[in-house]
Amino acid sequence: MVSEADCLFCKIVAGEIPAKIVHETDRTLAFRDVNPQAPTHVLVVTKEHYPDAAALAAADHGLADDVIKAAHAVAEQEGVAASGYRLVFNTGAEAGQTVFHVHGHVLGGRGLTWPPG
Repeated sequence: MVSEADCLFCKIVAGEIPAKIVHETDRTLAFRDVNPQAPTHVLVVTKEHYPDAAALAAADHGLADDVIKAAHAVAEQEGVAASGYRLVFNTGAEAGQTVFHVHGHVLGGRGLTWPPG
């Protein structure tokens, strides 16, 4: 598995930093955001290190699909799949990405406005 020594999410995947894990597959890990922006705010990350969504899309056939399937499984588990949820991938600093390990935010449990911010 590819990881980065100083990457926060790689350390969570490796079990070096604790997180409230809510879902796991062989290629993804989902855990609660420490600064939630909605009643449901879960991050879905790849277990291997990819810096952003563009790198994920180019890297491995089927991995982006696995991340989206994991995000939907989280939404179902959290009870927001039927009412609606938002899946957000920030790619690059100007888009608000602060941890450069690809991750999707699963947001739900309240009305979400548009545009988001």
